[in-house]
Amino acid sequence: MIDDVLHEATERMNKAIESLRHDFLTIRTGRATPALLDGIKVDYYGVPTPLQQLATISIPEAQQIMIKPYSKGDMHMIEKAIATSDLGLSPNNDGIAIRLNIPPLNEERRRDLTKVVSKRTEEARVAVRNIRRDAIHDLKEFEKEHLISEDDLDVGEKKVQEKTDAMIKRVDELAKDKDAEIMTV
Repeated sequence: MIDDVLHEATERMNKAIESLRHDFLTIRTGRATPALLDGIKVDYYGVPTPLQQLATISIPEAQQIMIKPYSKGDMHMIEKAIATSDLGLSPNNDGIAIRLNIPPLNEERRRDLTKVVSKRTEEARVAVRNIRRDAIHDLKEFEKEHLISEDDLDVGEKKVQEKTDAMIKRVDELAKDKDAEIMTV
């Protein structure tokens, strides 16, 4: 039973870390990456549609994203969605493709992005701690129902805490790497 609780907690913690990793991909670092466009929804005939479903996205240069719509008629809608997004990038339409030039980040913007990284890191830490709380609660319920002994409860709590510490360390390493990536000029 303890192993089941620990296994479930580990899976949930891994999902929280994977979510953080995905969040970090969407934070602009001065380099072009298709993940920057993950949150863009295009109003496609009244239906919010992910940009990836309407166009191919490629990186022809380190500082540029190229978006080639499957249908040329969709180009204006895609351009509008990018312009109104919170990316802060202006699309350049050449009639065949839309190009997004990623400007280098200034010092002030880098500091703002590190604050965003810190906020998301703290949210991930809280998520991991909440999972720990749930796991310990489950173990205490098992002990209350006499399914495990007090000694087993202590051992289980220690294992859950060790797993939590390891996961929080991974979260901190991800944040440190992302901060270094942002601050690299």
